[in-house]
Amino acid sequence: MADIPEGDYEKGKALFKSRCLQCHVVDSKATKTGPTLHGVVGRQSGQVPGFDYSAANKNKGVVWTRETLFDYLKDPKKYIPGTKMVFAGLKKADERAHLIKYIEVESAKPL
Repeated sequence: MADIPEGDYEKGKALFKSRCLQCHVVDSKATKTGPTLHGVVGRQSGQVPGFDYSAANKNKGVVWTRETLFDYLKDPKKYIPGTKMVFAGLKKADERAHLIKYIEVESAKPL
């Protein structure tokens, strides 16, 4: 696996607002079109209570870490074939790293 850049929180915040916020939140337990991302780091895929995941996502069994998120965010449909997520992914490694940095920080804050 390639080294993952550190990422920049502010750039990740801007990416989250422009690419993720329409479907996800990171600062609450609410679900939108997609599940909350609060507490996502360290959580197994398909495990937000009450969210209607695809069978592919529930059965993937991946634990979300910096590394697995980095791979997933490049091409979600390739990483989890059958996912309902329509996001095409972020091809640029630095953009994925920025987004992960923001999600790591925000999703770990107490509610």
